[in-house]
Amino acid sequence: MTEKPMPPSQLRPTSSRRRRPLWGGWRRGIRRMITPPGRLLWLGAFLCCALSLMAGGMPVARAAAAPLGSGESCATSTTGAVIVTAECLDATYADAVIESEEDVTSPTTLHIVRGYFEGASSRFAVYLPPAGQWQGRFFQYTYPLTDENAADETILFGVNSGGYTVQASGSSGYRHAAAAAKVSREIAASYYGDDGRHIYGYLYGPSGGSFQTVGAVENTTGVWDGFVPTVMGTPVSIPNNFFIRAMGRLVLGDVRQQISGAVLNGSDPYAGLNDAQTLMLEEMTALGVQLEGWEDPDYLLGYSFDDGLLGYVAMVKRMDPTYADDFWNESGYLGTEDSPLGEVVRAALVDTTLSVTAVERDGAGSPAALMTEGFPAGALDEGLDMQVLDNDGAPVGELVGTLDATTGRIHLDEGSDAAALAALAEGTQIAADNRWSIAVRSYYRHQLPPQEEGFTVYYRFYDDAGEPLYPQRQSRIAGMMASSISGGATYSGLFQGKVILVSNLQDVDAYTWHAPWYVERVRSAQGDAGVDERLRIYVNENADHLEGPVTGEKSTRIVSYDPMVQRALRDLAAWVEDGVEPPVSTAYRIEDGQVVLPSTAAERAGVQPVVTLAADTTTAEVGQPVRFEVSADMPASAGEVVRIDWEFTGTGDYVEAMQTSEENVRASVEHVFAEPGAYWVTVRATSAAPENSDSFAQVQNLARVRVVVRETGGQSDPTPMSTPSATDAAPTPLATRPAVQSASTIAPSTAVTASTTVPGAAVSATPTPSAASGSAKTLARTGVSAVALMAGAVSVLALGALLVARRRA
Repeated sequence: MTEKPMPPSQLRPTSSRRRRPLWGGWRRGIRRMITPPGRLLWLGAFLCCALSLMAGGMPVARAAAAPLGSGESCATSTTGAVIVTAECLDATYADAVIESEEDVTSPTTLHIVRGYFEGASSRFAVYLPPAGQWQGRFFQYTYPLTDENAADETILFGVNSGGYTVQASGSSGYRHAAAAAKVSREIAASYYGDDGRHIYGYLYGPSGGSFQTVGAVENTTGVWDGFVPTVMGTPVSIPNNFFIRAMGRLVLGDVRQQISGAVLNGSDPYAGLNDAQTLMLEEMTALGVQLEGWEDPDYLLGYSFDDGLLGYVAMVKRMDPTYADDFWNESGYLGTEDSPLGEVVRAALVDTTLSVTAVERDGAGSPAALMTEGFPAGALDEGLDMQVLDNDGAPVGELVGTLDATTGRIHLDEGSDAAALAALAEGTQIAADNRWSIAVRSYYRHQLPPQEEGFTVYYRFYDDAGEPLYPQRQSRIAGMMASSISGGATYSGLFQGKVILVSNLQDVDAYTWHAPWYVERVRSAQGDAGVDERLRIYVNENADHLEGPVTGEKSTRIVSYDPMVQRALRDLAAWVEDGVEPPVSTAYRIEDGQVVLPSTAAERAGVQPVVTLAADTTTAEVGQPVRFEVSADMPASAGEVVRIDWEFTGTGDYVEAMQTSEENVRASVEHVFAEPGAYWVTVRATSAAPENSDSFAQVQNLARVRVVVRETGGQSDPTPMSTPSATDAAPTPLATRPAVQSASTIAPSTAVTASTTVPGAAVSATPTPSAASGSAKTLARTGVSAVALMAGAVSVLALGALLVARRRA
């Protein structure tokens, strides 16, 4: 193809918005609308219609949309998933309508085409860079409830990576995204003037978007060429992961700072816990809540959300309405179990009656808040169900709101029954209980995945004969949720194309072991050769679940995982298009639910620098120089360290100390603290792939050490703290059945030397050789239960609660 740069003189004004059908044959219709003659014809038609509308007040009729596809309907799998190919016709998204085109210069020079699918709620947008910047590929982001408006960063990454960007709205599944991808290829072929060229496509999505991406991985062919599921969920993730953490909040909330301090100090997090707390921390840890996640205990335990259960209580109520009664009355549940955890659960139960002392009304006269009395002192006010009672004690209707137990004030939210609101007056009685809120927290014990599916962390809930230790509910909600959000994926491990998984060690939403579990699904389905030929996994050591840049204090302990996703997409494109093998997968082992990384870059592999930091003392006096030494090593063939930054205040105010271009960096710096206090000192290393010349895909890692500074002549800190390595084996006394690790190695890298200086401090760098290894576990393969429509509907509502939390504020 001869690339055709678009001169500025050919840019159309940004106000040229219009809706267009794809007609006269799919390819011919697209070409007529996007080539310059077609643009003029359609602009004239648009102006004529607009003038007619203004003059006569008559509505403008919309032309019929043209079908998308060859006419042969897409097939359906035995599990109900629609198998989308490049040629088949998906009836739900058969008719695409171009609504507008515009040329813009922000965030860069782009031609943007917007449209929708007739009869469906999905909209799409295609962001096309000038021909001189396009290299024959596109990148497509997906996430439930995201609209078609791509973020500037997403668009700029695509342009800098030689691709255009596609984005479509759609709450679940992959079919809307597939239809948008197919539309975009036709648009691009016409716009760039090359009908014969294969346009490579890459789909990626985090969290809920990982479900959609895996659905596309396993149920499409020829639509995309590669995929990057990120911080991925599994058929046991929703709602189990959130219930596990909510159960932890119930039992461990009062000691969360103690546990966090122990994790940061590298000491035993179980020290000082009572029996129930020890059992709960063991259970959470063995199920995959990484101990590293305790660096942010409020987020881990759900205190960062208004509703730490994220609306999932209502889902279980609807799908399993007898569960709470069984929990509090039948054997085998914590509500009746004679155990330390059972005692905590029963002690947390609230079942009381409140009396209204005052009703606060809004400007329209509707109740907005209540003052009440009668709530037990010290009782848990989280997750209360409230019913307004009549004079005979019979329920009138549900009241939705939040009680402040310290004041007795109930703030009313939307959703209360009209009859309940109408009955509110001074003296009205309100029944309040938390039976459901407490009961659902251990629901994960009662919907176990079959052992043959390979979820080894759940083996702890089976006896030696393979029978569940606890009563099992009829509906396996987690599997239904995964099937619904993914569009019917069975997580079989069978697919065409290539996949790079991205997982994060401090992710307490999508547990770190999820991606390794899928690696073994692929291994079971396709063998070692299939894994080597089609799959990689990159693990971030100091990253969590949230997208976007990391700023402020959090940046002293967390790095953004966006650059690793960008790196994975570029590695994927080179792998698919040019046969360039990506770096070896990150090596890991799983010990009692904890993913543990090797301590050196040679052993760890992947694409992230391995960073260590040491101080010549962890206690110092004001004015005393403290020397810090950093080692930053890249895995073999993964690129170079390009920058070292230091942070001494704990506020995220980094100072760039060194720019370099070496695989292995050793540097030291001295710092003088002017005030007494406890300081976390952080060093952050930024890396880049070979020949990477822009700011994207620069994977970072960091290390920290704590220094206690006292007044001159003051006493030493009796327990100096340093940051434990994420590679340290996790102290988990309660054993599960860990997977077996296998390994492979790659050749050592070449040693290099570099040096530089920082204002006020000397920094030097010296080389060390490195090598890398991969690792794996062995799991079983099986299918997943079929989709349930009710689970699908509720899953979309629940994902709405997560939507605001998926990106950083």
